[in-house]
Amino acid sequence: MKICLAASGGGHVRQLLDLAPVWSAYDHFFVTEDTALGQSLAGEHRTYFIPHVAVGQARLGAPVRMVTGAIRSVFRSAGIIWKERPDVIISTGAGAVFFAVVWARLMGARTVVIESFARFDRPSIFSRVASPLAHDLIVQSKALAAYYPKAKVFDPLRPLAGDPPPKKPLLFATVGATLPFDRLVDTVAELKSRGDIPEDVIIQTGLRGHAPAGLEVVETLPFDRIQDLLRDASIVICHGGTGSLITALRQGCRVIAMPRLMEKGEHYDNHQAEITSAFAARGLIAVANTPDELAQALKDVRARPPVLATTDPAELIAYLHDVMSQVGQRRQMRNAPRPAL
Repeated sequence: MKICLAASGGGHVRQLLDLAPVWSAYDHFFVTEDTALGQSLAGEHRTYFIPHVAVGQARLGAPVRMVTGAIRSVFRSAGIIWKERPDVIISTGAGAVFFAVVWARLMGARTVVIESFARFDRPSIFSRVASPLAHDLIVQSKALAAYYPKAKVFDPLRPLAGDPPPKKPLLFATVGATLPFDRLVDTVAELKSRGDIPEDVIIQTGLRGHAPAGLEVVETLPFDRIQDLLRDASIVICHGGTGSLITALRQGCRVIAMPRLMEKGEHYDNHQAEITSAFAARGLIAVANTPDELAQALKDVRARPPVLATTDPAELIAYLHDVMSQVGQRRQMRNAPRPAL
């Protein structure tokens, strides 16, 4: 049995990696975007890259880029799915992999659509357009069950007991893998220059992002290097992507999030504000949007013990094991020799 794992960059891919107990025992391949995380995947798994596509590109004034990327993705995705012919496709979104889901469904694959963990209150555009194609639709917030009454609900967020690992006086700021985020970078640089950040600072800026003088700055980092930094960093300042938030919380970092905002042209919508509000309401992170808010958040997180948390997809994994078993049984029945007449 062959499984296609389809997700755009960042937290979407990391959610698929958390489901490794389901797909690792089968022939599998990834369809994703060409990011640092995607390159790390390609070093270990059969991986195909497709163009970045998002409806939000039109909202940010790049409709031609969106349409061009979509046309390229239609043909690229068709070629990949035709070549591989997966029995199952599991997708956590988003726009870049929509056409892979369409082609896989048209070619007979069992289609599993998992709404992103980033969506707590309202469904994403991806899930709204992909849900009619899904044999199995999964959401990770009870609030979304009102939008999709037939969906399975699995909330994976779990606090972790125990003490965090020993930390160094290091602040790691990261904007994620997809887009630069100059407001975050410039705010960290401003606070460092005025003495609000005594820790050593390393900033990951994204491709062609601002690079403040006098600080250690890198555009992108391999995922294993990011993990090393998170093990050492006492404080992490990051955008509002679930991948960045969860990986920092797993390592016992004090986490401050600065969500990308659509009205500032930093993202395609305001789902990062939704994510960070939900995490802050659970006492997991602090949120800041201005230099003064960040200065106060730094004081707050230094004054309290770090919180450890992770996502535990055990229930979702058990459900997907059942799905794989059903697909396997149907393949056996289809391929069984017919008795002679």
